[in-house]
Amino acid sequence: MSVGFILARHFTLNAFANFVDVLRLAADEGDRSRPIRCEWRVLSDTMSPVASSSGVAVAPHERLGDPGAFDYIVVVGGLIDQTFDLDPQYRQYLHRAAAAKVHLVGVCTGAFILHRAGLMDGYRCCVSWFHHTDFLEQFDGLQPVSNQIFLVDRDRLTCPGGASAAHLAAFLVERHLGKAPAAKSLHIMMINGAEAGETPQPSPALDVQTSDPFVRKALLLAQQSLDAPLAIGQIARHLGITRRRLERHFATALGSSPRAAVMDMRLSLARHLVETTDKPFAAIAVECGFSDSAHFSRRFRHRFASTPGDFRRSRLVRHDGIASA
Repeated sequence: MSVGFILARHFTLNAFANFVDVLRLAADEGDRSRPIRCEWRVLSDTMSPVASSSGVAVAPHERLGDPGAFDYIVVVGGLIDQTFDLDPQYRQYLHRAAAAKVHLVGVCTGAFILHRAGLMDGYRCCVSWFHHTDFLEQFDGLQPVSNQIFLVDRDRLTCPGGASAAHLAAFLVERHLGKAPAAKSLHIMMINGAEAGETPQPSPALDVQTSDPFVRKALLLAQQSLDAPLAIGQIARHLGITRRRLERHFATALGSSPRAAVMDMRLSLARHLVETTDKPFAAIAVECGFSDSAHFSRRFRHRFASTPGDFRRSRLVRHDGIASA
């Protein structure tokens, strides 16, 4: 199994390292790092070191050559506001790779880069829930998938980075070398087993104690449109199931209706913003999908037995007391 990497300026070191380490550990017995069953090369047009978003630079192995020498070309992106278009040499190389039927992989914001290079037309792609809105703003008319950890659409594979890069790499190792090398890599990396691509992405505002994939995906979809809440029927259709079936999943997993669970999620996020930010309540109301401040205040008081104003003042009193002590 042979993989070539193209690192964008300010690429995410963690995503790159996770992907490479799965290959490294699968390539040999134990963790001796000999590239026996896997080979990986960092490719460059200039051979200059590439700085990651953390400032750590990686030196390329070799110049751009024959893309057909690799099973996969992986583009690792990074900071969303510094994800530049690739230089023409890299775009040409990727187009040659696509023409040669080499599979293209976008890691982190690598999906953005592949789209800008004109290599994702007609393909779905997986992006981080955190960058869902950014993607829509930059690529009008495209619908990214941001409720799972990686996505395989024919000869295009994408993931949002972080730990998902390890799971995508393990998927490829299992495809080429078998389940045992993939599992070994993840276990040595202290990752508790391979996850399927459809596994929902984790999110700080989504703290739901259930493994039900329909419930988690439904809440992720709701979270991605908090400022313009989706109807429960729309969410069910997006998941490919009936509203009644979705309601049964919620009743079994959480003991509540989808509507109640979504409202609880919106209010939990609102409480977090009230407690940890100085945002005006009107702005928080809009961000969490409430029609106006009065509606937001009524819902907040009913849920937490306190108005947003009283809740924030009590937080300030607690913090002042701790500081004085």
